[in-house]
Amino acid sequence: MLYAQVHLTLPAWVHEAVDAGRAYPGDDAKVELAIALSRRNVEAGTGGPFGAAVFGPGDRLLAVGVNRVLPASCSVAHAETMAYMLAQQRLQTPRLNEAGGPVVLATSAQPCCQCFGATVWAGIDRLLIGARAEDVEALTEFDEGPLPADWRGELARRGIEVVADLRRDEAREVLRAYGAGGGARY
Repeated sequence: MLYAQVHLTLPAWVHEAVDAGRAYPGDDAKVELAIALSRRNVEAGTGGPFGAAVFGPGDRLLAVGVNRVLPASCSVAHAETMAYMLAQQRLQTPRLNEAGGPVVLATSAQPCCQCFGATVWAGIDRLLIGARAEDVEALTEFDEGPLPADWRGELARRGIEVVADLRRDEAREVLRAYGAGGGARY
């Protein structure tokens, strides 16, 4: 029998850990949430050390995501893609900023090659990043895959502003703890 559907979910703790009704003004608050999600995901043993959040106009939270690759047996269940898919379902559009912008993705770590591609098509206006790809690879066993040499320029040419190294030390600490604990590669 062929499978005809995919069912991806976030851990139940997300509902307790995230205040969906509040605004998250400023880049720092947005990345702080993404890092808190990554930390909680590791502590709860519900996936890898990555968290992401999509924000719409008025700094309002549209969706969050955490890495669910191993629990879901799905290689595309990265934090960024989970957040994108949930925001797209909520807004009923594949291009998030078509419903009005600006739309911002905050992520605990620089998107890997897969999430970079998803970012190109998701319809966001700004990308906020905690840890760098080299941090991920140095502190864990993850392979972030190939990116264009000028990945920031590629995003800028598509109208996506990139702001990196926000709360980088905090993000690196989550990666360090995960790597030291012998975490899985996804």
